[in-house]
Amino acid sequence: MTVLPAPPALPDNAVNALRSFLIGSSVVGIALGITMLVWPGATLTVVAVLFGASLVVAGLLRLFMAFATTEAPFLVRVVLGAFGAIVLAAGVISILNPAESLTLLGIFIGVGWIFAGLQDLLELRLATYLVPRWLVVVSGIILIGAGIAMIVLPAFATLSAILWVFAVMLIAVSLATLLTLPKKRAA
Repeated sequence: MTVLPAPPALPDNAVNALRSFLIGSSVVGIALGITMLVWPGATLTVVAVLFGASLVVAGLLRLFMAFATTEAPFLVRVVLGAFGAIVLAAGVISILNPAESLTLLGIFIGVGWIFAGLQDLLELRLATYLVPRWLVVVSGIILIGAGIAMIVLPAFATLSAILWVFAVMLIAVSLATLLTLPKKRAA
């Protein structure tokens, strides 16, 4: 009895297309990472404008919901509309003044990390099924500390540090991807 070789998991053309995509995305990742390292101010400005644009969209969506929701009580619709207007205004201000947008973004990230850290510490009993208890405590403390630093320190400095770490990680992951490409197959 002869044993036939197992068919390849992907056809040759699919492997070659995947390989081309990985090469392309890795080159873009390396270029983007280098750009972020060389021009952090410009990169953060782009992030600030995109953050503002997302707030504008969220504000418009909330305003739409306030006017489109017919089943909700009038007071709920007014509150939804007020929140929508506030978020929309924050988005417009963020787009017009990217430096303030970075401050707002830094505060949002900081508050989010503080709540995530508090949640880790409050759910300590539940988390012991997944990881060691001390690791959850350390994670919670680090998150709370990082959140406080994000709020207290100037937003540009903290976001620049995060941007630098992200840029280095993006370059490293892109290089690792290039080094672990699937072998090219004959088409």
